[in-house]
Amino acid sequence: MREQRFMSTLQQASGSERRIDLDWVRILAFGLLIFYHVGMLYVSWGFHIKSEHRLTFLEPVMLVLNPWRLSLLFLVSGVASRFMLDKVQLAAFVRARSVRLLIPLVFGMLVIVPPQSYLQIVEALGYPAGFADFYFNHYLAFGAQFCPTPCIVQPTWNHLWFVVYLWVYTMALAVVLALWPAAANRIGQRLPAVLAGPWLLVLPCLLFAAWRLSLAPIFPSTYALFGDWYNHADYATAFLIGFLLAREGRIWHDIERQRWVTLILAAACFTSFVLVYVGAFQRSPMLRWFANSAYGCYQWLAMVAVLGFARRYLTADGPVRRYLTDAIFPFYIVHQTAIIVVAYALRGSGLSAGGEAALVISATALTCVATYEIVRRSGWLRPLFGLRMEPRSVAGIAQQQPS
Repeated sequence: MREQRFMSTLQQASGSERRIDLDWVRILAFGLLIFYHVGMLYVSWGFHIKSEHRLTFLEPVMLVLNPWRLSLLFLVSGVASRFMLDKVQLAAFVRARSVRLLIPLVFGMLVIVPPQSYLQIVEALGYPAGFADFYFNHYLAFGAQFCPTPCIVQPTWNHLWFVVYLWVYTMALAVVLALWPAAANRIGQRLPAVLAGPWLLVLPCLLFAAWRLSLAPIFPSTYALFGDWYNHADYATAFLIGFLLAREGRIWHDIERQRWVTLILAAACFTSFVLVYVGAFQRSPMLRWFANSAYGCYQWLAMVAVLGFARRYLTADGPVRRYLTDAIFPFYIVHQTAIIVVAYALRGSGLSAGGEAALVISATALTCVATYEIVRRSGWLRPLFGLRMEPRSVAGIAQQQPS
């Protein structure tokens, strides 16, 4: 029975079966992103607008997610890129990814994102004119506006930075494969030996810790593409790992087998990071080094734990998975604008923090669903939200790359 299950795992990892588990990982990761951005209204960290309420107890929960949630999305995107390249030529892959990413990016920057910037300026500076005045006189100025606080370059991509970064990594990968077509297969053949046993956990941990130690202190996160070198090292590493491991069945088997070990180790690393960070982080360079190392290891261990548990338990297919696999990218495009518009509209309503948050979440969910239901029925709207021109059945991540 155990041998049967192992062979089934190898077949699924090699692409002969659908990777339903990775579809669910992508869906849940984007879902967490929506709740995370709602949480940003209430914590002490900076955001485009803030609620009148503060819920600082959310910060530890969000800190649990923060180190790995986005890296996991890039890893899954790397896996799906490998599957897609096995089905199409490199040139067709480049065209398809550019259409699926750049059209929604441009549309989002011109149509979806502007209300976020407008309400941010209204809240920060009490901007007196209407949205049309802001849009034509400031948002389309193609330069820094309203400096020094907030000093934002407009037009901006805000939360759509993920689309930009994913496209850049995809194009960089395409260049490498154009110059060295056999790279993925040759490297992939050696990975099972390199990552055998504990090295599956140790080597990537060392890599993520190295980025945290060397780059994070010098290049704080900006999501502005240029100069954002710590994030590039982090996310591009996750993307490349996903791409290289996509078809390595034995490694996926090990990821599933070690799910409890990685969960326990991830919890230990996170606890160590928090205790040191809160306690004596600023007083000792050695403790700072230890905390950042624990943070980098936690990133990888948490991703492996999520992938391992998903591979073990999230294998059920059905209409919900098929619907959300197609819908989640349009949800992602509109969700942050919906959150900010609804939250701003509720200012001064007298609602409790819980009541306000429930309304923001409900209205955002309804906006996402309504947008998708309209978009998926319109041939000309579909590409603007990252969908194919013509709808087709959504089979799974082995057949369709996540955006």
